[in-house]
Amino acid sequence: MSSEREALDRAASLRTVDGIVERLRETEGTRVVVVRDGRLRITADAVLRADAGGVGDAEWALLGRDRDGVPLLLASVPVLTDSIDSAPEETWVGLRDVGGRLDAHETDLFVTAVSLAAWLVDAPFCPACGSRLTLALAGWSRRCPNCGAEHFPRTDPAVIVAVESPDGKRLLLGANANWHGRMFSCFAGFVEAGESLEVTVHRELAEEAGVRLRGVRYLSSQAWPYPRSLMLGFRAVAADEHVRPDGEEIVEVRWLTRDEIRTALAGDGPVGLPGPASIARRLIEDWYREGDPETSDAREGVG
Repeated sequence: MSSEREALDRAASLRTVDGIVERLRETEGTRVVVVRDGRLRITADAVLRADAGGVGDAEWALLGRDRDGVPLLLASVPVLTDSIDSAPEETWVGLRDVGGRLDAHETDLFVTAVSLAAWLVDAPFCPACGSRLTLALAGWSRRCPNCGAEHFPRTDPAVIVAVESPDGKRLLLGANANWHGRMFSCFAGFVEAGESLEVTVHRELAEEAGVRLRGVRYLSSQAWPYPRSLMLGFRAVAADEHVRPDGEEIVEVRWLTRDEIRTALAGDGPVGLPGPASIARRLIEDWYREGDPETSDAREGVG
């Protein structure tokens, strides 16, 4: 959830320069972010930048410019590769592994690199005619030499919703079947064809938790590279406290008080919560803080 000031400079004006990726690969001082199977190399609290000459076989693209204006390339390497030397202090990690270690700029760089790398690997053929596509716009587009179609990296919108009780004293969280009851989170789902975001919010909560909503309002968004989502965060108020899990995707739903959320945020139960890298965690923390008289006026403007 980067601010505009902290966001990665994507250097879009460079994408139309002929041969820019190849030229930068040959330019001394160009930095490369390496992605392998949705994971990046991380050292300390930053995404590790490599030298272009030491990467080897890869799909290449222009990521943008680093904080200091130096060009940044993306190298998406095969899953099984020995072309990258790993020092003991380096490790390959996913965004969930990183947690809250990275600052806003490094997080934006991480998400952009993983999302673009996945598209470079997963979409080499034209869906219209089946021909192999050629890269364009420095890796941000693919063109079909046979039918002329142009394709771009896909982003799938999804809603994620923090639902509070009618009196504002409790938060409704659900346990996804994939988590085996170990973690509770906000409710989320992809936007279907022809839906508005608001319709998706109401549908997902009705399907997953059997709850009717009022007072739905948008809060913030987060790019999430699993696989290529844009998570749009909402707050809503339940019309009543009658809830039920669908029993398939959501196996349990619970109303949690602020005291319970406080202990869960501290890692002391009664439930596990999403990690600090996720918008779900941010939505839960924001709700908790709004009810704390030391940090905010409670529930102002919600209804």
